[in-house]
Amino acid sequence: MQKITPFLWFDTQAEEAVQFYLSVFKDGKIISTARYPEGGPSHLPVGKVMTIAFELKGQQFVALNGGPGYPFTNAVSLVVNCESQEEIDYFWEKLAADGGEPNVCGWLKDKFGMPWQIMPKQIWDWLDGNDPARVQRVTAKVWQMEKMDLAALERAAQG
Repeated sequence: MQKITPFLWFDTQAEEAVQFYLSVFKDGKIISTARYPEGGPSHLPVGKVMTIAFELKGQQFVALNGGPGYPFTNAVSLVVNCESQEEIDYFWEKLAADGGEPNVCGWLKDKFGMPWQIMPKQIWDWLDGNDPARVQRVTAKVWQMEKMDLAALERAAQG
């Protein structure tokens, strides 16, 4: 197992969420599943999935059915660095489907409330600070978008 693993707290939808993420990120897999034993939390029945360790694109995660009270917030998000506009479009459409909530600057929440950032991989070079005018142009353009438009960002980066 990797040294640092994101641990995702769901109310009762961990299993459904993991299956959804595996359908979006085609090369993912379930690593292990643990179920609640006798004497677990009263709101979750014996045998209900407790945790699912899974992997997406080589990154390991653990999903927990922990019960209500700890919803996801934008304070922590998962960033998908995309190679092309087609990849941006794919992840945006898949992760925002079925009740997801698009937001500005490439952010969205999926139907489980998990915040994602669907970003072109080049954005990190454009915002590196070496060219303050470029940073300003790209930042201004990003604030005008929900889903990232790679061509428009490239034009902004070039000035």
